[in-house]
Amino acid sequence: MTKKPQSITNKLYPLSLLAAIIVCWQLLLTLKIVDAFLLPSPISVAQAFCKDFKLLMQHSVHTLSEGLYGLLISIALGYLFAISMDRFRYVRKALYPLLVLSQTVPYIAIAPLLVLWFGYNMTPKVILVTLTCFFPMAIGIYDGMRNIQREYIDELKVMGGKYLEGMWYVKIPLSLPEFFSALKISASYALVSAVVAEWIGGTTGLGVYMTRVRKSYEFSKMFAVIFLIVLISLGLITLIKFIERRMLKNV
Repeated sequence: MTKKPQSITNKLYPLSLLAAIIVCWQLLLTLKIVDAFLLPSPISVAQAFCKDFKLLMQHSVHTLSEGLYGLLISIALGYLFAISMDRFRYVRKALYPLLVLSQTVPYIAIAPLLVLWFGYNMTPKVILVTLTCFFPMAIGIYDGMRNIQREYIDELKVMGGKYLEGMWYVKIPLSLPEFFSALKISASYALVSAVVAEWIGGTTGLGVYMTRVRKSYEFSKMFAVIFLIVLISLGLITLIKFIERRMLKNV
């Protein structure tokens, strides 16, 4: 009986802080401490969001598709590389440092090259999302597999189990907590990297919309896009948490 009121109370803390930030934001403009052309008011942002709601939804579907495609590909590649590093010592020693080194590459710098190579369609955006999300997925899955207690693997070997059986029945299920932790991080990266990729070039998407309204100095609409991106990202993470709770009940 006490869990539900406690859960509601915990949610009130961030909501109250968010409300305080919005009130302070509005006061800065009402008291003319900050000029409106530098920072649009929350009211003007809400009006811009409602005015362009239909157009924002059309663009968000395209951006969300790019983010989800890239995220799914990064999950598949993450498992492929993690299993390869777990199975073969040479692959682990050769590949793991390169994966870490790859994080020093600013992916936004290669975005124009991807557009040059693959055009202005969805392909370069999906590739950039995949590159951004791949590292946390691969490392998260691999670390989850390596941190499993050795007794489980040894017991399976004593019973005559093969490597693939150990992977399917032991390592993958027991590494799910680390997988979902990595997935939540990657999901937060996916949408942002898709929007950034759309800044480089494209015909539709939230990044394209932001570029257009920025050039026309409609900053309230830019803030409306940021607000929408935050909402979609929170929705993705909430969905992942729901799936995580359901799946970990059976592990």
